[in-house]
This record gives sequence, structure tokens and C-alpha cells, in this order.
Amino acid sequence: WSILTSFAVQSPSNSKFDLQVSVSAVSSAKGWVEYALYRNPETFAKVGTTYRLARTDAQKGMVTYTFKDLEPGKYAVVVYHDVNQNKICDKNFFAIPTEAYAFSNNVRPKLTVPSFDDCAINLQQNKSISIKMVY
Repeated sequence: WSILTSFAVQSPSNSKFDLQVSVSAVSSAKGWVEYALYRNPETFAKVGTTYRLARTDAQKGMVTYTFKDLEPGKYAVVVYHDVNQNKICDKNFFAIPTEAYAFSNNVRPKLTVPSFDDCAINLQQNKSISIKMVY
């Protein structure tokens, strides 16, 4: 029994998990969908501070990307549809996005970017999440 107990205690620290992010309501196949994964609440949703970043070709309807080999812990995802492929989420004069975006947990911001805690996903095993684009 001591061998099994020892293995069970040590196993989680060596575990890595995958986070599959499915994004629905993509309006067109133009451009890219960008997936920004954050791990640090202090830098959440700030450009250039992502833990991991990925882009896929846009497809009308649903797109999916999987972040692989992640340590256990809290993560948050921000996704946007980069229609013009300029690698930034375009905003208007009032800093409101003019390209579609989405946050994990389907948080819909009112006047400001939501908090990391509102969008946080506690990753302790392989997980799939779905988020819907906001246009």
C-alpha cells in the first residue's frame, strides 16, 4: 500500500493537462481567431503579457484550439476575431472593440475588461470549454 500511496501523492505534481477552447458564433471565414491564455491575474487581458498565444484560420460558425501540456492551476482565456489580420483587436475612439471578442466563462463585460477571477478556469484535468463571440 505504501507504494500506491506514494505514487498517488507524487503523480499530480508531474501532471500536465490540455485545455480545449471552442469558440462559437464566428461570423465569417475572413482572417484569424486569436486565443490568448493568461495565468497571471496582474497582467490579465494586457497586450503582450499572455502566457501562451495561438492563432487559427477563422471559419464561419465554430473554431477550436487546444493549449497542450499546461501545469495545473488557474487560467483565463481571451479570444478575438482578427478579421483584417493586423494582429491587434481593433478598437474605436472609446476603446470599445470593433472586432468580435470573447472571454472564458462567457463573461460579458459592461464598461471595462472583466477580472481574471471572473474568467478563471481551474485546470486540474483535461478540460474543454465553449465560449461565444460577442459582435
